[in-house]
Amino acid sequence: MNDVNERREIWFLTGSQSLYGEETLRQVAEQSTAIVGLLNDAGDIGVEIVSKPVLTGAEQIRRACIDASADDRCIGVVAWMHTFSPAKAWISGLDVLRKPLLHLHTQANLSLPWAEIDMDFMNLNQAAHGDREFGYIETRLAIRRKTVVGHASDPAVRGRIATWARAAAGWEAAQHLRLARFGDNMRDVAVTEGDKVEAQLRFGVSVNTYGVNDLVASVDGASEAAVDELVAAYERDYTVSSELRVGGSRHDSLRDAARIEVGLRSFLTSGGFTAFTTNFEDLGGLRQLPGIAVQRLMSDGYGFGGEGDWKTSVLLRILKVMGRGQPGGVSFMEDYTYHFGPGQPKTLGAHMLEVCPSIAAAVPTCEIHPLGIGNRQDPVRLVFDAAPGPGFVVGLLDLGDRFRLVANEITVVPPDEPLPRLPVARAVWTPEPSLTTAAECWLTAGGPHHTVLSTAVSREALEDLATIAGVELVVIDASTTPALFARELRWNLAFYRLAQGLAR
Repeated sequence: MNDVNERREIWFLTGSQSLYGEETLRQVAEQSTAIVGLLNDAGDIGVEIVSKPVLTGAEQIRRACIDASADDRCIGVVAWMHTFSPAKAWISGLDVLRKPLLHLHTQANLSLPWAEIDMDFMNLNQAAHGDREFGYIETRLAIRRKTVVGHASDPAVRGRIATWARAAAGWEAAQHLRLARFGDNMRDVAVTEGDKVEAQLRFGVSVNTYGVNDLVASVDGASEAAVDELVAAYERDYTVSSELRVGGSRHDSLRDAARIEVGLRSFLTSGGFTAFTTNFEDLGGLRQLPGIAVQRLMSDGYGFGGEGDWKTSVLLRILKVMGRGQPGGVSFMEDYTYHFGPGQPKTLGAHMLEVCPSIAAAVPTCEIHPLGIGNRQDPVRLVFDAAPGPGFVVGLLDLGDRFRLVANEITVVPPDEPLPRLPVARAVWTPEPSLTTAAECWLTAGGPHHTVLSTAVSREALEDLATIAGVELVVIDASTTPALFARELRWNLAFYRLAQGLAR
């Protein structure tokens, strides 16, 4: 797919000043390079950190921040004040910086050489108060950033940097995200609407509508050889029902599904799209509602939203990038129905067809069944249960004056019993702190019915993304109570209205 630049890198900017002389600055540069080496050599951050020359003056700092903002390979900046770097020199640079910022509060030495400490050592190793000066100016300028404290050799420190780097990669993907809407939103639905201009201003995404029959033309243009190849892949990768296999009574339906995937993939690739939506009310000349095609495209990293839900499609694409290479999966999801008891209450999530196999517990089965919606032929789909494990569901909504992310920590669990008459992909989960509290708080926050379910992206990464984007995030977790949650929403209402135009 047309993906975010794989040559991503993070720039490491070290602050100092010329007061200490060339010998000290040489040592600063050497120790800064060593810190970058510690961060890179462990291989657990996932993005190369690139050491840049030590910065000692305002113009040099401003130029470095301009260059970082303009370089497509740079997805973020890590800043460290090795010695005391007077923070007024950073004002113009931070003002022009347009990449995510992480403030690393560290030092060159892990332990103090107590018997050897002299004033030369003290002059060289001043991060303990140099970073406080930098922290002040970040706060004074209302700079959005993540702060990480500890030595670069500590896996916990590198882990937090890696988490932020994944959020920065997701943000970078949003800046280049082109989304194709095939048809409009489902009629009369409120939550899937939204301000596309504001979304492009806030997230960088470009959302535009294309006629469904433009897609149909691409589907009709799929070659028989490409369809043959994809059908063979279906039979290789999944447990295909006998009626769909070569020689089966409904094999033509499998070929139709494959033809839709070939055409849809071709349309998205040629247009540079990394996300899309469909709407069962607007299928044009498609013979069946796209099922397996959408599922496989999501598995390859595309964003998707049903019923024209472009906001969920955008969010899914961002989290797909953030979760790349991590265990677990990320999928389009919808809370469908509840089990209030007996036993532990839980949610059954599914959709008509479109749940991503990246969250599957086992090899999916490829099946065909009637679908009483869409007024087309029976659609082919992948059927599976989601793999158990911790995760969250998160939704993105437009409140008119701002966007809000609502997340609920969950644990995906096996179904209490088999679901032989529900031939769709599905996930069952227990929400924190309980089904009733989680649902009450979700409704109070105005959370959408379409969500992204993730078992691959951590809560901290989601929080980092919200910070980078400057978007409100409210989380329903084990400590949540309805009263405190409602109070948080009221506080947020006041904050975001007062802070418009102030926060960076």
